[in-house]
Amino acid sequence: MRKIKKGDQVVVRCGKDKGKRGTVLSFVDPDRLIVEGVNLVSKHQKPAPARGISGGIVEKSMPIHVSNIALYNPGTGKPDRVGFRLLADGRKVRFFKATNEVVDL
Repeated sequence: MRKIKKGDQVVVRCGKDKGKRGTVLSFVDPDRLIVEGVNLVSKHQKPAPARGISGGIVEKSMPIHVSNIALYNPGTGKPDRVGFRLLADGRKVRFFKATNEVVDL
């Protein structure tokens, strides 16, 4: 089980986009993920009329390392660390370490 999953709200902890908040779109590999609106780069795209792609300069989200982000805690309004806990029915769930509040039920 991962501490951060697809669809989570995260906050960037360091780098050029420090403090930005976004949603996890996908995982590139176990250590890198793509966050919406974070780590944007300008890419010069060649036109491909057969595929319906127009040329020009486009903004693209690049992967960011998982150690540079933290899960957003809506209760406190800040980024927070995540831990794991077993519930009474045997399920393993994530919880915020600052408030001991369960992330997903």
